[in-house]
Amino acid sequence: MTKTINYNKIPEFEKDFKKLEKRYRTLDADFENMKKNLLEAHYIKGAPLPPNALVDIEGMCKNKYRSKKVRKFACKSLKNLGNRSGIRVIFVLEEEILKITFIEIYYKGDKEIEDKERLKRFLDTLNM
Repeated sequence: MTKTINYNKIPEFEKDFKKLEKRYRTLDADFENMKKNLLEAHYIKGAPLPPNALVDIEGMCKNKYRSKKVRKFACKSLKNLGNRSGIRVIFVLEEEILKITFIEIYYKGDKEIEDKERLKRFLDTLNM
């Protein structure tokens, strides 16, 4: 049986994504590449992660959930930066069933850190 990751997005993520996509035209393809080459390569194929590619967001999750930040996101619209583009993706992983829910996407030049209140609201819906 082939393992797959079940991806979900909250409405606020969709709104963030559409706003960024207007500025960075390659964002949709870049996002799909990130899912395939980083998340699926690591969580399905067991490939090692580049240093600091995914970092835990401390103090937010427990039990079977993990909150993560993608720090190595290659955006072709941001030329010559490679995976240091400054795009950040926040998600919650349910490891047992390989379910990833995308919570937030932002450009680091626009805001310094993730919206922990948004993350907390989502986690509250999971009844942890």
